[in-house]
Amino acid sequence: MNRRDLLAGFAALTAASALPASWARAQSREESIRVLSEGAANSFDSFSVGVNRNSIQVSWNVYDRLVTFAYKPREDGTPYYDYFDIQGQLAESYEVADDKKSITFHLRKDAVFHDGSPVTAEDVKWSLDRVVASPVGKAQFQTGSMTDPAQFVVVDAQTVRIDLPQPDRFALPNFALTYPIIVNSRLAKQHATEADPFAMEWLKTNAAGGGAFRIENAAMGERILFSRFDEWKSGPLPQIRRVLWQTVPAAESRIASLVRKDADIVQDIPPKDAVALDANPDIKVVGVPTSSFQFIGMNGDIAPFDDVRVRQAIAYALPYDDMFKAALFGRGEPLFGGQPGEPTTTRFPQPLGYSTNLEKAKALLAEAGHAEGFATTFSYELSLASIAEPVALLLQEALGKVGIKVEIEKVPAGQLGTLLQDKKVPFYFEGSISYLADPDYFFRIFYHGDTRWNFGSYKNPEFASLVEKTRYETDQAVYDADVSRMITLVKQDIPIILLWHPALDTGMQKNIEGYSFAFHRQLEMKTLSRT
Repeated sequence: MNRRDLLAGFAALTAASALPASWARAQSREESIRVLSEGAANSFDSFSVGVNRNSIQVSWNVYDRLVTFAYKPREDGTPYYDYFDIQGQLAESYEVADDKKSITFHLRKDAVFHDGSPVTAEDVKWSLDRVVASPVGKAQFQTGSMTDPAQFVVVDAQTVRIDLPQPDRFALPNFALTYPIIVNSRLAKQHATEADPFAMEWLKTNAAGGGAFRIENAAMGERILFSRFDEWKSGPLPQIRRVLWQTVPAAESRIASLVRKDADIVQDIPPKDAVALDANPDIKVVGVPTSSFQFIGMNGDIAPFDDVRVRQAIAYALPYDDMFKAALFGRGEPLFGGQPGEPTTTRFPQPLGYSTNLEKAKALLAEAGHAEGFATTFSYELSLASIAEPVALLLQEALGKVGIKVEIEKVPAGQLGTLLQDKKVPFYFEGSISYLADPDYFFRIFYHGDTRWNFGSYKNPEFASLVEKTRYETDQAVYDADVSRMITLVKQDIPIILLWHPALDTGMQKNIEGYSFAFHRQLEMKTLSRT
């Protein structure tokens, strides 16, 4: 580390040490937790235009949703969200109609917002109407066949029914995602305007929730102090009374604070630092493979990647183990290797059946008319450089062995998405995430259509027809058979080369318990405790 970096890190840590007076008055360290992260929330809302990922850490803990995903322990004991176990939160119960064309939610009768006003079905309807009034929210709810406010029906003061045009397996899980927060409509309406009837702008910097925590003090971009809402009724009352969340951009400063015991939880730990911290007996590091995934993209509309044999050749040429160790220090879940052919499970993503085999790669290139190889570019965005650069260098070296000359292109931060939208990049490193865990949802988003998210520009007619069919399939056996066929096709056609689920590494003091991994990768404060 040079002197400039050292001074910058010290300045960041000093700024983070300036605690709000209300934190200093906290009853005891046992009831309080201090959290440091790299990024900061830019909004208290969950889905208005421009909201960043860190904002979920606010809205998830300050607002309730009708339902939420349960948790189940992983092999290492860490609670991990269970996508297929949806439990009531603000709704004490719910029923799906026999024809699967409606869902009825029954609200908790004693639930109140932070200002003490009761939560009613009118608040729920207004909140759901707000989701589909936003282009961002509507795009997500559309995946569950919900686009029209008329679909959200107030049955009585404590009951809301959701009407669907057809059975849709994605409708119920959508209510457990980050978008459909239940807002205190009476409070929000006081700040609505003719141009902004759902108070979107006001809700970016003001909270109107009834979740387990409320915002006590905030300096946007620097720190937020959360205090427990003692009247919360949607689950067991959290053991922690206060959580101070501060932004410290420099990883070395966050880690130094954790080692000195100034911080209780540190988020956004780089893989190499997680390895070092893991060896510290005074620190606990929880590394959980996320639902995000990273991959090598090949644009099937651009030669020579329009030839399946070229894509397969590259998949056989890559040094997967070396890339996994160099980029992630082995911290994550591999999506390489596995068995070719028909799958044994319908889970997806899953390994695609390709391992390093240079001779097979050369044979496939020769069969495709590229016995002497070819030249191409390989792009990655600078914001992902710590992981993408070792991947790119190892890829460049490995493909050189089979005759493919690769020039590495480093794209400025924030620009790769635009290039992918315009389908201008032939070969690249990228990552993404799927909130909904159904395999056909994953295929619909990342292997289908003309969007930027169809990273390989995949166009297989049989696959496309199966994607459209499975969304509304109610026979589980038929659904599983169709999904298995889709997996077989993508293993064969390999539009993109899946690499791994990277781990989310979080460091904490030994006496912090109850850390739970949520699908959105932000902190679940409700489950935390201090022994």
